Amino acid sequence: MSNGAAAQGTVAKGYEAVREVFEASLAEEREGHSAQLAAYVDGRQVVDLWGGPGIEADSLTGVFSSTKGAAHLVVAMLVQDGTLDLDREVSHYWPEFAAEGKGRLTLRELLAHRAGLAGVDGGLTLEELADDRVIAERLAAQRPHWRPGVAFGYHGLVIGALTGEVVRRVTGLTMQEFYETRVRAPYGIDFYMGLPEDQEHRVLNTQPMDPTPEQKRALLEVAGGPESLRGVAFNLNHAVPTVLEELPNSRVIRAGGPASVGGMASARGLARLYAAAISTVDGKEPLLTPATAADFAQVHSVGHDLVLRQHSAFGLGFSAVSDTFPFLGGRSFGHGGAAGSLAFADPSRGLAFGYNRRRFAFPGGAAPETAGLAAVVHGCASAR
Repeated sequence: MSNGAAAQGTVAKGYEAVREVFEASLAEEREGHSAQLAAYVDGRQVVDLWGGPGIEADSLTGVFSSTKGAAHLVVAMLVQDGTLDLDREVSHYWPEFAAEGKGRLTLRELLAHRAGLAGVDGGLTLEELADDRVIAERLAAQRPHWRPGVAFGYHGLVIGALTGEVVRRVTGLTMQEFYETRVRAPYGIDFYMGLPEDQEHRVLNTQPMDPTPEQKRALLEVAGGPESLRGVAFNLNHAVPTVLEELPNSRVIRAGGPASVGGMASARGLARLYAAAISTVDGKEPLLTPATAADFAQVHSVGHDLVLRQHSAFGLGFSAVSDTFPFLGGRSFGHGGAAGSLAFADPSRGLAFGYNRRRFAFPGGAAPETAGLAAVVHGCASAR
């Protein structure tokens, strides 16, 4: 097991600075911090680092919303091959979705978090949260929280269930089945949506965040009540409110692999997913053409997020990572996860990046150290 601030692993020539910054981040974080960092450039792995107590190169942790990147790579592939049309109504593929005034919402708008279905009225049990088909059935019948298409808000726990039901209606496969057979297995990607039991020995449970009193007060100020839009979106409106940081520590979530938040991955897996999306990897052609990748990276929702009550920017199923990290190319696409994971592709540099950490980062979303790590990797890739 690795220990302390020293990093294990390798970096390619020209990427030595990445190790230095990664080791500094391990030392600066609180005691017990463990993390992994990986990167590919033009389909070749150039960074493979890990460090901190208890973590190995192939340890798996919950990556929360980074799962959305894997899920919407599937949708992008189906659009690319003509199976799905971004400008067809969702109800064309899924007739039940038209209930309560949702009939005109397009797949493009759904992917951009514009459906007004950020959460389920009455909330969901843990078992229901693990089952995308149950979530989709509940939401198909629900009245939206805003007029579909006129605004946007982060559908944090449910977007993968909604888009996954469209995938199931046109392919006969769940999002998880399509991803496993067409993406994960053939490309050898260490990123699971539905973790097999024989991989459980690799799992590290997410450690709870430990905010300061000042941070706790700040979080309460923006939290809202259980029936607020934010409360509904994060399933605080159920009799047993969801504790987000505990989700991947449940075998029922890991096994179900809900496409919004249920992925289990190593940093190697996060980076390789995006490498496979844009580059030739081990002789296999990229999963996306440059045109498809650009379409899904293009910003479709930007401004005030009704759920998060802050500035946000989304492409189609992916977050607009260049809005958060301005040094990235404008056609970059990816997604971060609540515990602090981050994965993205920057096609302008042929770069695929993956970062994973065990301790839940306050207050959720990109961890404080990710900007520095992404910047040094990007700088090395740009200087080559």
